[in-house]
Amino acid sequence: MRKALRWLLSLVVLIGTVSAAGATAGAATAAEPTTGTDIKDRVLAIPGMSLIEEKPYAGYRYFVLNYTQPVDHRHPDKGTFKQRITLLHKDTNRPTVMFTSGYNVSTTPRRSEPTAIIDGNQVSVEYRFFTPSRPDPANWSKLDIWQAASDQHRIFAALKKIYTKNWLTTGGSKGGMTATYYERFYPRDMDGVVAYVAPNDVVNKEDSAYDRFFEKVGTKECRDKLNAVQREALVRREPLEAIYTKYAADNGYTFKTVGSLDRAYEAVVLDYVWAFWQYSLLADCEAIPVAKTATDQQIWDSVDAISGFSFYADQGLTPYTPYYYQAGTELGSPDIKQPHLGGLSRYGYQPPRNFVPRDIPMHFKPWVMRSVDSWVRHNARQMMFVYGQNDPWGAEQFRLGKGTRDSYVYVVPGGNHGSNVAGLVPDQKAAATAAILKWAGVAPAAVQQDAAKAKPLTKYDAKLDKRDVEREPALRP
Repeated sequence: MRKALRWLLSLVVLIGTVSAAGATAGAATAAEPTTGTDIKDRVLAIPGMSLIEEKPYAGYRYFVLNYTQPVDHRHPDKGTFKQRITLLHKDTNRPTVMFTSGYNVSTTPRRSEPTAIIDGNQVSVEYRFFTPSRPDPANWSKLDIWQAASDQHRIFAALKKIYTKNWLTTGGSKGGMTATYYERFYPRDMDGVVAYVAPNDVVNKEDSAYDRFFEKVGTKECRDKLNAVQREALVRREPLEAIYTKYAADNGYTFKTVGSLDRAYEAVVLDYVWAFWQYSLLADCEAIPVAKTATDQQIWDSVDAISGFSFYADQGLTPYTPYYYQAGTELGSPDIKQPHLGGLSRYGYQPPRNFVPRDIPMHFKPWVMRSVDSWVRHNARQMMFVYGQNDPWGAEQFRLGKGTRDSYVYVVPGGNHGSNVAGLVPDQKAAATAAILKWAGVAPAAVQQDAAKAKPLTKYDAKLDKRDVEREPALRP
């Protein structure tokens, strides 16, 4: 799965904007536990739990914590590591949402869309092997989806004794994948799953769905405009690589992992069209330059703004080594043909192996995603998948079969990789919100009678529901 740098929505679902709605009668407002023991003391009494810091937030208690986990859940005596988690505490009488981005955890108080909908607590989990939640020494064979799901299971088992009401799990993109895998391995833990924009690469070598997507996404005018800039960036490789060389020298960038500046340059350019549709909207096509009349600097600026020339440097790749390792061992990664480039591409879409240091061994296990897909199709219970119509990652979705119950797949019209329940058409938005409230055990009587009346139980909070914007790779889930 490719990566590119862009100003983008970081942790898109964790901090997804929730449609403003008045607090429903009966929703909790207190941020203190109902027992006489302070919530911090109760949480820290859990074996293996330690406090990093507490940050105040009106109406909540917010803690950044470490939780001691086995490196190998099959052999817990073989060493441990500290996994970073955060707790946004509302009240022990409220339901709880377990969130993960599938990457690092944010240590700024934020609220996921399901957390805002149900007016609940939120436990956010950093994915194993993303620093600082990495064993030392790092045995990379212990980075797999079962081990990560087992991390979540242990956290749930420890905190369920305090937060006894219903639990949901959620996440966006790789976080949505993570929520799905957790449900697959521990289907008795959660009362519901809300997985946003979660790719489902069942057969890694079969990627024609992506080619079909790029033939139809948006409008022909926009597709042609993007393709022309991408092609022009390869036609003008020599002068643009001269700009890149200076840019890398000025910033101290090196290219040992990917192999050369030329390889890095082409990887960024090949990400351009995918990255645009992943994080932009059709209306943003107006800002794309006309390739034939654009200057070298205008081509550079457009590719940099959408793909990001810093990412394939060692300094950009290193934080995401765990992701590329998983893409090359279990998750799979897409490959697209891009025929409009003709013979200008020297390397094609490079595989995950090219973005992981060579001293880390990798071996792909094709049966893993097939097993997950089959389980979802036949066993999904109270699971919801939300996709964006114009998001490339939605070209290969999770799908539901005859054996599933109370589960749904929704698509946001014109939506990108930041799609959420709030962006659905009104009747689907109400139905999805009603299901989330029901799974959490907090659906008001009026909603139980009529799903069309479903609304979030909290008001929009400009800080807590804010979308953080930071430089981060785009072309990865």
